[in-house]
Amino acid sequence: MPNSDATGEDVTGETARPGGFGSPRGAALTGLREAVGVPALVLGASYLGFGALIQGAGLTVWHGLFSTFTGWALPGQIILVELYSLGAGLLVVAAAVAMTNARLLPMTVALMPYLRAPGTPRWHYYLFAHYVAVTGWAAAMRRCPSLPEDQRLPYFAGFAVALWAMCLVTTAVGFFLSDLLPGYVTLGLVFLNPIYFMLVFVADAKHRARILALAIGALAGPLMHMVSADWGLLLTGVLAGSLAFFGDRLWSRRHV
Repeated sequence: MPNSDATGEDVTGETARPGGFGSPRGAALTGLREAVGVPALVLGASYLGFGALIQGAGLTVWHGLFSTFTGWALPGQIILVELYSLGAGLLVVAAAVAMTNARLLPMTVALMPYLRAPGTPRWHYYLFAHYVAVTGWAAAMRRCPSLPEDQRLPYFAGFAVALWAMCLVTTAVGFFLSDLLPGYVTLGLVFLNPIYFMLVFVADAKHRARILALAIGALAGPLMHMVSADWGLLLTGVLAGSLAFFGDRLWSRRHV
């Protein structure tokens, strides 16, 4: 028998019913349960690698936990540790981390309109904007549009906070198990999350713009890297995203 909340609605099924998950509580529980699976395993493994990286840089476990607690964005955290290891100045480190995490701003702008609901205190949005990261954002963009308004923010909160808590735990575990992890394994674990993120969008092939962006990015990435090793990734993102957006709009207009 499927799990259900107090209203009798299924809170673990793959697709939401017309009434969503029955209640905001049911939506939050669903988000938590969906996070504690493949997403938590993949992201947790990545943060095992980050914890080992913290130890190798000569930092304490508390530095690693503080980084994950306050700036939960793995690419920026890795850059922070790497630049610290190289002896870079504070302004250089801050600028590099800010540029790396700038991608979170358009992600937040895209997601927040889906999370708004009448009667929700504004501070809730400011609080949970902190939890906008790649995995939670992808899940919310897939799930929330089909949910009732009052269940969208609870679903995202349940999903994202569960992942964040897992990352805190695995940061500490990775730190203390760092001597058991060879360097190449640590690097491999760190790259699991972007691979998972890409596969999530590939699996969600009904969104034409996303598939176009992935395909164009895969083709343009190596070429842009040859043009500029420093700016190639940024150029690829702008080019692939823009072409996918306008290509999808053009296709829709011609097939109305």
